[in-house]
Amino acid sequence: MRASPALSVSLTIPLPLASTRTRFFTETLRLKQHVSDTQTFSRPVPLVSKQPPSIRWTFSCKCRNIGRNSHAKFDDEGEDFIVVNFYRFVSIQDPSAEIAKHLSFLQDLNIRGRIYLNEQGINAQYSGPSKDALAYVEWLKEDERFSDILVQMSPAIGRHAFPKLKLQNKPSLVQYEGGISHLPLLDPPMRAKPLEPSEWKEKLKELTDDDGEASPSDCGRSCILLDVRNGYEWDVGHFRGARRPEVDCFRNTSFGLSDEKEAPSDPLINVDKENTDILMYCTGGIRCDVYSTVLRQRGFKNLYTLKGGVSHYLEEEGTSEWVGNLFVFDSRLSLPPAAYSNSTVDEESRITPQTPVDTSFARCYICDSQVEELRHRNCANLDCNLLFLCCAECVVDLKGCCCSDCITAPRLRPVLHGVKRYEKWHVYRDS
Repeated sequence: MRASPALSVSLTIPLPLASTRTRFFTETLRLKQHVSDTQTFSRPVPLVSKQPPSIRWTFSCKCRNIGRNSHAKFDDEGEDFIVVNFYRFVSIQDPSAEIAKHLSFLQDLNIRGRIYLNEQGINAQYSGPSKDALAYVEWLKEDERFSDILVQMSPAIGRHAFPKLKLQNKPSLVQYEGGISHLPLLDPPMRAKPLEPSEWKEKLKELTDDDGEASPSDCGRSCILLDVRNGYEWDVGHFRGARRPEVDCFRNTSFGLSDEKEAPSDPLINVDKENTDILMYCTGGIRCDVYSTVLRQRGFKNLYTLKGGVSHYLEEEGTSEWVGNLFVFDSRLSLPPAAYSNSTVDEESRITPQTPVDTSFARCYICDSQVEELRHRNCANLDCNLLFLCCAECVVDLKGCCCSDCITAPRLRPVLHGVKRYEKWHVYRDS
C-alpha cells in the first residue's frame, strides 16, 4: 500500500505543540504545523490556555510512482481526460474515517482536484483519465448515501485541469461569510425546491418576454431570476433575463439581507416574500442550495433552484434561454455549451462543436468593445492579478495588463496567449 503522489490531507486536531516526525507507509512523511491561537500579548508571558490550540496537519508524502520530474508516472498515454463534479449534503458522522476510506481507494488513481468532506457531506471537483475518474464515481455510489448522486462530466483540455489532489476535512464545503456549518443544509425542506432542466426551461419562457427581458409570469405571480454566481462568471455567459450579480466572491453574497439604503441594486429589496417565486441558478447547484437556506431563514417562501446547475441544463436542454459560455473554476476557465452536448436534445436546441457561441453581450474590461473570446485572463502584474475579459487589441496595447498603471509594475509577467495559465512567479523572475 502506498500513498498517492501530489496528495495532501488536512485534519484539524487539538495537540500540544511539538516538533514531530513520523513514518507513513514506510516512507518519510513531512508534517507542517498551522497553529491557530486567538491570544495576543503586549509582553512575553508564559503560554497558558484552557484549551490546546488547534493545529492543522497537512500530510504530504512521496511514493515509488514518482519520476525524476516529481510527477507521478501513469500508463495513461492516449486516454481521454475528463473533469468530474458532484456534491451531496448528507450526514457524515466521522469525516476523518471517511477521508481515510477515500484516500485508500484513490492512492493508485491518476486523479487531481479538490475533494472536501465534513459532517455535512461532500463537494468534489477533479480531473483524470476517464477510467480512473469514473472508477471513483462507481466506488462512491456503492455507498447508499451516494447511490443516486448527480455527477457532472466535461472534457478536459489536454490533460489535468488541476495541479494536484487535495482531499481535506474542510470546515465549509463552500466558502461563505460566517461559514455554513450552522445552516440547516441536511433538512431538504429548508433548501430551495429543485427543478428539472425541462421544468426550468418552461419557467424561463414564462418569465421572459420576446426581447429576452424579465417580466411577470403569466400565472399572475411575481418571479425573479437570480444568478447566485459572481459577476465575472455572468460576464462570459448567463440565462437571458438574469441581472449581473454585483459580487466577485460568493462569500460576500447578500441578496435579500440588506435594506434599500445599503444595497439599492439588490433584486430582492422590498420583495413580497410570501408571493414571489425566486428562481436561483449557479454552475453546479451547491451555491444555490447553501444560499436558499439563508433566504429561507429570512422568510422567503417560494424558492426554486436549477437541479444540477447550468452544466446539467446545457446537457439536457442545450442552449435554449442561455447565452455565452460557462465559467468553470479550474484551468480551463471557460467552456462552450458544446462541451456538455447531449444527442437526445431536441433539434432546435442541439449544439455541436461547430455551433457558434453568442458573444454579442460580452465587453472588454478596458475599452468596452465587444470581445470575441469568452475567456478571462489574469492581469500580467502579479501584484494585481485581476481576472478580466479583454479584446485582442487591448491585450497587445497594455501588454496583458488591466490598466496603464500596471504596465510599469515591478513584478510584470509576459503576455499569455491561448489557454495558457500563469505559473509561479519564480519561473518568470529567474528566466
